[in-house]
Amino acid sequence: MKLVFLPSTAPDLLWMRAYYERVFPHGAKRAAEHYRLACRLIRDNPLIGHRVDDFPDVREFAIQRTPFSVIYRIVDERIEVLRIWDQRGNRSELV
Repeated sequence: MKLVFLPSTAPDLLWMRAYYERVFPHGAKRAAEHYRLACRLIRDNPLIGHRVDDFPDVREFAIQRTPFSVIYRIVDERIEVLRIWDQRGNRSELV
């Protein structure tokens, strides 16, 4: 399936990059590898993420060894990435 990043992911990706550049620069390369792996796993296994409470069509998949997760939904023949979520954030703002 094709992975499509919606505009709502832009600020999340900027925050993820800023976090690793400013707060944890030594982990940036490894975090990027884990991010790419998570995206590949979701693309190859769309049901891998668990369902998000209150949003039955939305799934969450944690990016290994980071505080971030990929929030997505399956629509027809594509996977729409809604957020790259900092898990330390307020869950009421998730979707």
